Amino acid sequence: MVARSYTVAFEGIEARLVEVQCALAHGAAGFSLVGMAERSVSEAKERVRAALEALSIALPNRRITINLSPADLPKEGSHYDLAIALALLAAIGLLPEDEVARTLALGELSLDGKLIAVAGALPAALTAAAENCTLLCPLIPGREAAWVGAAEVISAATLHEVLQHFSGQAVLPATEPLPPAALQGPGPDLREVRGQERAKRALEIAAAGRHHLLMTGSPGAGKSMLALRLPGLLPPLSAAEALESAMIHSLAGQLNGTIPRHAPFRAPHHSASMAAMAGGGRGAKPGEISLAHNGVLFLDELPEFARPVLEVLRQPIESGVVSVARANAHVDYPCRFQLIAAANPCRCGWLSDPARACSKAPHCGRDYLARLSGPLLDRIDLRLELPPVSISELDLPPLGESSARVAARVAQARQIQAGRLGREGLTNADLQGSALERYASPDREGKALIARLAEQLGLTARGYHRLLRVARTIADLEGCDTISRNHLAEAAGYRLSGSVIS
Repeated sequence: MVARSYTVAFEGIEARLVEVQCALAHGAAGFSLVGMAERSVSEAKERVRAALEALSIALPNRRITINLSPADLPKEGSHYDLAIALALLAAIGLLPEDEVARTLALGELSLDGKLIAVAGALPAALTAAAENCTLLCPLIPGREAAWVGAAEVISAATLHEVLQHFSGQAVLPATEPLPPAALQGPGPDLREVRGQERAKRALEIAAAGRHHLLMTGSPGAGKSMLALRLPGLLPPLSAAEALESAMIHSLAGQLNGTIPRHAPFRAPHHSASMAAMAGGGRGAKPGEISLAHNGVLFLDELPEFARPVLEVLRQPIESGVVSVARANAHVDYPCRFQLIAAANPCRCGWLSDPARACSKAPHCGRDYLARLSGPLLDRIDLRLELPPVSISELDLPPLGESSARVAARVAQARQIQAGRLGREGLTNADLQGSALERYASPDREGKALIARLAEQLGLTARGYHRLLRVARTIADLEGCDTISRNHLAEAAGYRLSGSVIS
């Protein structure tokens, strides 16, 4: 006789169903676990044994075999503990086999029988809903999983509560999700930035069309200040975007029980490794570019990142997907992020400041920014150089627009783009092929201008298309149906700015 319970194995953001089979056989007493289980899974038998002993449940003097099926699917993590315990308890007759077989369990067991929170409850809930199973998990992941309304979710604090539930002594109620996450309160306001009006305009365009932006300038010019104010210009995520981003954060164990509606903002340090940026390591976990999915990836001190780390961004910027290939795993993660980068013009930072002459100019700046490859720069839509801010400007009262006012224009432009492309969340940065030709074709004067720009400045095909997308966003901000010469001229000015392109 074989008792069964179910759990999941994670492949990217997909949770694949795993059947946990438990068989008792005559012969020498033993407890073996098979099915391509890595060490943390193999150690589950010791945790399960100790947890059962804490409840005064003795294992039978028989040979116990646990099989994790399909056997050729790699199993990693401690979340298999609860499903193994359920299958074992059903096999020895303490739990009803039919009810256990309709349960998908996710949770780690402590030695005293407590259930410990694990990552991945949200993708597991989607699989439970597809398989018409009840999801059983610890309390905090249960509040997270309950956001999937199609799945019945019950959560417990201890294995003893699970036993009481299945025996009918104290049935666990359906878990209620946490209240919807409140939108972020007012963050740093764009009005607090003195001067840099051209940079503020570029930030508005970037927010409206989800365009990538690179800012260079001497230290203290305001590059980081501007980048930190971008989240205040972005509209809240749609329900579908919020759920998709939450699944990635759930796998990374960073969700904390509720689904945020604001766009993610990730700012990794320039010492980040390739695995930290793109994903990988044990279990091929999502990296920073996937955690920034549907949000912003801010890379400060861009040339200080290791060149292989920067080059790994090239393909994901184009495709919106990163493939993490390791010896024992090959998974795909979505990573449709908006790149905002900042860099000094040279190593000392004063190349562009006439008041502080750089002793190594112009080679210092050329060598420093040469760390950024041409193909990577070609994928960045907006590039501009920020002049230093004078002390007299700092003494002036704030005169610019507030973040709320700019955000209202951004939201209106985003609505225009969503209506044009037929789906909420799509922006001009997503225009491809026939849609790009249809919606981003300039008028006759604009065509003449862009032809001259392409010839004189040597635009690549990618650069040409990105220039059209930025012009389309500028036109949307002004409420214009047609891209004119003025829109293209402004877009070209941001793409071809200062020392960044030299």
